[in-house]
Amino acid sequence: MEIVLGIILLVAALFLVGAILMQNGKSHKLSGAIAGGAETFFGKTKGATIDKTLNTLTTIVAIVFVLIVVIMYVVQPDTTITTDVLDTTVTTEATEAVTETVTEEATEADVATEEATEAVTEEATTEAAE
Repeated sequence: MEIVLGIILLVAALFLVGAILMQNGKSHKLSGAIAGGAETFFGKTKGATIDKTLNTLTTIVAIVFVLIVVIMYVVQPDTTITTDVLDTTVTTEATEAVTETVTEEATEADVATEEATEAVTEEATTEAAE
């Protein structure tokens, strides 16, 4: 859906640029009188008809262009927030797992230390008793 809207948006933008460049300016009547009447190529009314058609098409395509931009803005997924939440969740879970593992290993090390201390104490007591 996003790709289709993007292609339509690109085509509409290119059409708008071309249509606006093809339209005659507002001062065309004055320059036509001085330059000898540029409308003779299309005829007297055909140039005005083409200008009206281009003007109407430009207005329609401009409205469609704006609507597509608004639709794409509203429909786009908000990946920034989702990514931040996922990163925070993954980081929290990873931190908890590492903390749990380190705590278990520290507890096992404490137990091993206590057992070693008891063994050394028993040996020292046994040697002292002999």
